[in-house]
Amino acid sequence: MTRRAMLAAPAAMAQTRDGVRRETFLKSPGKGTALMAYAFYTRPKGGDMLSIEQRWTRSDTVDAAYYRRSTDNGRTWSAPEPRSTGEKTAKGMLRRHPRAGFADPHSGWFLDFWTEGTLPSDDPLEGLRQWNIYYRISQDGGRTFGERVQVIHKGAEYGPTHAMPGVWTGKNCIMTGDNTCIPAAAPGGRILLPAQVSVVAPDGSLYNPGGGYTWTESVLLTGTWRGGRLEWEMSERIAGTTEVTTRGMVEPTIAFLEDGRLMMVLRGSNDKKPELPSYKWLCLSNDQGRTWSKPEPWTYEDGGRFFSPSACSQLLKHSSGRLFWLGNITPDNPKGNRPRYPFVIGEVDRKTGRLRRGSIRTVDTLRPGESELLTLSNFHAREDRVTREVCVHMTRLFALPGGWEGDASLYRIPV
Repeated sequence: MTRRAMLAAPAAMAQTRDGVRRETFLKSPGKGTALMAYAFYTRPKGGDMLSIEQRWTRSDTVDAAYYRRSTDNGRTWSAPEPRSTGEKTAKGMLRRHPRAGFADPHSGWFLDFWTEGTLPSDDPLEGLRQWNIYYRISQDGGRTFGERVQVIHKGAEYGPTHAMPGVWTGKNCIMTGDNTCIPAAAPGGRILLPAQVSVVAPDGSLYNPGGGYTWTESVLLTGTWRGGRLEWEMSERIAGTTEVTTRGMVEPTIAFLEDGRLMMVLRGSNDKKPELPSYKWLCLSNDQGRTWSKPEPWTYEDGGRFFSPSACSQLLKHSSGRLFWLGNITPDNPKGNRPRYPFVIGEVDRKTGRLRRGSIRTVDTLRPGESELLTLSNFHAREDRVTREVCVHMTRLFALPGGWEGDASLYRIPV
């Protein structure tokens, strides 16, 4: 394999605060293009990795993607290999959005997930009627992959155009959220995949009672191995109410607590209704994610509430046994998506599922001279298997005038 040391000695490294280091993971190809890149381990142990580069020139559209491989824990990477994300068809533009990779500790295999759909006029919002979830399996650490497989609920009544209960392609959709909505391993070798669905109103339109940009409800998909393939089941839906959120419950992230309960943290919104307090939301499950408690504002361990914009977040289990949360916490009530800074890391109490107030550390935030449109979001966090640092892949979008552009950064957070 031809290799080049793309990250062997990163020249652009900056110390931010609390010992956090930021380096350039991949540079943008030029003005007007935002480059987002993420890396995943492709085996349950060792240093084999897969990096997925995404190039964006507008919201909710991946214009191009490239895959790179590493065998040395990300010190060096192979040359980029293109991954098709857009194809013109007779029915419109077929779009693919690469999402999370998952090294399954039960089978030892690597799963590459993505969202796919055909958009008649290539409007990203058309995806709310078209998206479905797909995956492919690698049995050799991400070097080669098997066939493309759609995530479909078990049972004869389900198929490619009716993949899940209450989901019909052309009417609504099921999709994964951002790269923070990562799968988790469950007892018995099962795989848990957080996802979200759009909702069909009685008149056939897309249900949007809150009047925000979109409305979705969250679900958990459980995959069970059957003869080398996964058999999927969808949980009950987790729905918000218009009294507390204008966009429903969005982009779930999950983790197990000490007593075996499953916790889910969700994104809400006060888009169009800035008088509503903007929080992250918490649900708990006592049955491995089949049913869930009613969403309630996620709080500190002392019961105190905190503000968070409508943005993705991630729970990350560390090899030390600690559970971390990464996302945005703001001193004042946000308005919809903004501001998406500061970006913080904090520790979750694994007995209660609450955030420990004293553990919150700022990873990055607005700097003098930068635009208040700065976006510190759309990230992916993982643990470095050698250093045990928490690594965050994130692009500092809109820091300066110019729209969609920016290099892919890697933050290293000592814990």
